[in-house]
Amino acid sequence: MPISEHKIIIVGGGAGGLELATKLGRKFGPKHIYLVDAGVFHIWKPSLHEVASGTLDIHREGLSYAMLAKDHGFTFVPGEVDGIDRDARTIHVKPVYNEGEEVFSARDLPYDTLVLAVGSRSNFFNTPGAEEYATALDSTEQAEKFRLKFLRELIAADQRKKTDSSQSLNIAIVGGGATGVELAAELLEAGKNLGFYGINELNPENDIHITLLEGSPRILAALPEKTSAAATKLLKQRGITVKTSVLVSSVQEKSLTDSNDNQYPADLTVWAAGIKAPAFLTTLGLETNKINQIIADKTLCTSDPAIYAMGDCAQVEWEDGRYLPARAQVAHQQADYLIGELSARIKGTQSSGKPFVFKDYGSLVSVGHNKGVGSLMGVLTGKSLFVEGLLARLMYMSLHLMHHMAILGIARTGSVALGRLLLKRSTPKVKLH
Repeated sequence: MPISEHKIIIVGGGAGGLELATKLGRKFGPKHIYLVDAGVFHIWKPSLHEVASGTLDIHREGLSYAMLAKDHGFTFVPGEVDGIDRDARTIHVKPVYNEGEEVFSARDLPYDTLVLAVGSRSNFFNTPGAEEYATALDSTEQAEKFRLKFLRELIAADQRKKTDSSQSLNIAIVGGGATGVELAAELLEAGKNLGFYGINELNPENDIHITLLEGSPRILAALPEKTSAAATKLLKQRGITVKTSVLVSSVQEKSLTDSNDNQYPADLTVWAAGIKAPAFLTTLGLETNKINQIIADKTLCTSDPAIYAMGDCAQVEWEDGRYLPARAQVAHQQADYLIGELSARIKGTQSSGKPFVFKDYGSLVSVGHNKGVGSLMGVLTGKSLFVEGLLARLMYMSLHLMHHMAILGIARTGSVALGRLLLKRSTPKVKLH
């Protein structure tokens, strides 16, 4: 096929999908590279817990897809994909509405190569009441919804405290992975500043109770035990209750129940236990697993040679019968790998055929603005290095900057970082509006 005709559509503007669209767009331009996403702004998903607590303002942090498309040479198509016609090689994009009025009508877009990078959603495991009463943090909209609910509950508890000194705010977080741990710590950071914004009756240290519930014997079960132990110690030192080997059996409006019929009070419940890929992937005629992930080979290609899958929505074999974990660094490395494979398709040349090889550089977890824990894999020694404290926190922050550099480049990332640093002097530490 001539180079002038090959069209690549990337569905999903998360960490991997956006990096892939940006880098391919710079090389081949908007006639070849299309990015489809239901949102209009991109935010680095690992920072959603900061949006939920109010310590990060999405309206300052988000990057406009339309702006990025203009600057980096790809075409952005707003809308949610809900179907794919593999025979006709087209995707169906749902209409886009704003305040009830249709902005974009439904569209069918043709492709020559399709890349599915639609990420993952929270897995409620059919737990009664979970979808109704618990909030997940899968998107900026959900994070903002939780932030506003958190604010309303804080104000209500503060008002009740005036007449009843025993009143408190109870927050339950189901899931002791990175999201749950980081959210617990971030909510405490937000609580430190409440008195400056008119919430004066509640004492954050005594009246905001956070309980972290994990089904495994320890939190951060996917990370080394030393990292898990350090995170547990830091959380407990800050007054967070950590409960392990607890399986939540049901969620009520103001409480949780575990498999042993123990009750946990919860004015707010956050669900951060497990993931699954979007359900529409199971309707495409491609092989999927029990959590809806598309099964791809080691070149990230599905059973349909015109369709690739990457990131959280793909099951790709790693080593020793294990599969690649759902991490941002996996999606980042897959994006770099696919640049070569997809460039060959656009040029009409033979691809390398080499499999994708993931290099695990370890994991870092934020446990507050001045604390972090993590395990770094030694590139030269092959050994794992444990880090904690301010150093780990600074390294964690650098991951966000590296993601921005992959999208914006070094100069613009530096400008954005400097601008945000200066703005901190004139903006509140916690967004309560």
